[in-house]
Amino acid sequence: MGLKTFNLADLFELVADQVPNRDALVCGAQRASYGQLEQRANQLAHHLAARGVEAGSHVGLYMYNCNEYLEAMLACFKLRAVPVNINYRYVQDELAYIFNNANLVACVHHREFTPHIAEVLEQAPDLATFVAVEDGSKASLGSIGSVEYESSLVGQSAERDFGERSGEDIFLLYTGGTTGKPKGVMWPHKSLFFAAMGGGGLFHSDGPCDAPEQISSRVNATPIIGMALAPLMHGACWWYACILLLGGNVVVLNPHRSFDGAQVWDIVEREKVNSLSFVGDAMAIPLLDSLKQYPRRWDLGSVFNVGSGGAVFSVSKQQEFRDFFPNVFISNSFGSSESGNMGFDSGERKFGEKGLGNVVKSDFMDVISDREGEPHRHVQPGEMGIFSRSGHIPIGYYADPEKTARTFVEVEGKLWLLTGDEARLEPDGSITVFGRGSNCINSGGEKIFPEEVEEALKTHPAVFDCLVVDTPDGRFGSKVTAVVATRSGVDLSLASLQETARKHIAGYKVPRELHVVAQVPRAPSGKPAYPKARELALSGEFLVQ
Repeated sequence: MGLKTFNLADLFELVADQVPNRDALVCGAQRASYGQLEQRANQLAHHLAARGVEAGSHVGLYMYNCNEYLEAMLACFKLRAVPVNINYRYVQDELAYIFNNANLVACVHHREFTPHIAEVLEQAPDLATFVAVEDGSKASLGSIGSVEYESSLVGQSAERDFGERSGEDIFLLYTGGTTGKPKGVMWPHKSLFFAAMGGGGLFHSDGPCDAPEQISSRVNATPIIGMALAPLMHGACWWYACILLLGGNVVVLNPHRSFDGAQVWDIVEREKVNSLSFVGDAMAIPLLDSLKQYPRRWDLGSVFNVGSGGAVFSVSKQQEFRDFFPNVFISNSFGSSESGNMGFDSGERKFGEKGLGNVVKSDFMDVISDREGEPHRHVQPGEMGIFSRSGHIPIGYYADPEKTARTFVEVEGKLWLLTGDEARLEPDGSITVFGRGSNCINSGGEKIFPEEVEEALKTHPAVFDCLVVDTPDGRFGSKVTAVVATRSGVDLSLASLQETARKHIAGYKVPRELHVVAQVPRAPSGKPAYPKARELALSGEFLVQ
């Protein structure tokens, strides 16, 4: 191969050559070194190439967490093909939509998903190549002509002979968000490397790389063992896994199909995990509950970092982690599938309204006014707008020019991504982030951000999980409504919830209605499912009088 680029395959190969015998991946009983991961990815790439997969081809990854997920991702990058994350919770209509919308030509899938693929195959006319990862299920691969994964590697070359690549090659990340159909975010490899992965500098004092070859010097002599707790189909988990791999570190995946705090701590103890990455309170709470339920059960002295991204990680839960891990660095990052990492909460809550946190403004991080009928502009100190990013950003949404035009806007000659999160530029030049504007509740003219209310409610000892939505109100148009899952055997009244909330937020933000449900609706990643929560509230079935 010739000149190396900021293509993720080029970068991984540089690291794999540096530490071929070092552990790279652990998922349950599966283990792989960097050399083994490199070899198997090459073999799968050759199999896919023989079946017509080429530069620009879209390949679906329809799997639970497993080593094969990252092998398949790397195989695609090596061919300059485009891996596409498929949500394994999707039902028939959702699967049909993404298979068709993403123009898939191939799919690597767990065997149990074979009948689901067969149901929608007619609606994906270009999809002809299938590779099945064994999972103990009995699904017939013949129904779609799928080849068993290990068989696909047999006889394939383990050599690198794929030609030169580009840092502008595309990675396509589908995000369902909290509303609407999934959107495919088109990330150039180079932009993704710097925007979401720290440019190779997150685990190294020299900071981001200036040239691709420098990634080799970012490999630590002693690897960090990091555990990505969300499903790999979720961007935050996938990015964290890549951050670890491109630093020559060890990726530990959660092999379990459901999230159980005790199972996670078992793995942390066994693998001597140093760093944990999860998605907000939906994962933080079960982890903390297990530590409370089984005190002193685990030796967790290896842990030195606990971090969250992609959903609200409330201050109260951060403090509980500090109580258990007094010497551990706790991080709370802001970002989305479209933006990558938008900075870390400084921990300060300033200037009256607390919001979700405060981050540093820069030449590439700002607040843009997005008022209907007015040109986009940078806001003035004290003014609200949309948290925005420039520089290393995606090139748009796949096959959706309208959404692209609404989200990627030009201001003073520079292209900016509007994240959808409302924010305020503070007098000191920092940025306070409030939350997703599309979920904002307007009650009597007051704007209320659900995430801020949820954070307050989670300080109540009876609240296990919650979402806050708007429901109709005869006087104010909309009222703040809490959909709550309580801890086992604990009752909760609206008055008690309101009393706790008033200690943390203004009176007009306090919930006026309470619905107690068995489980708060969330995506597998832990992200909130606000439309479903609102549907539960509107049904009246779970109303607490």
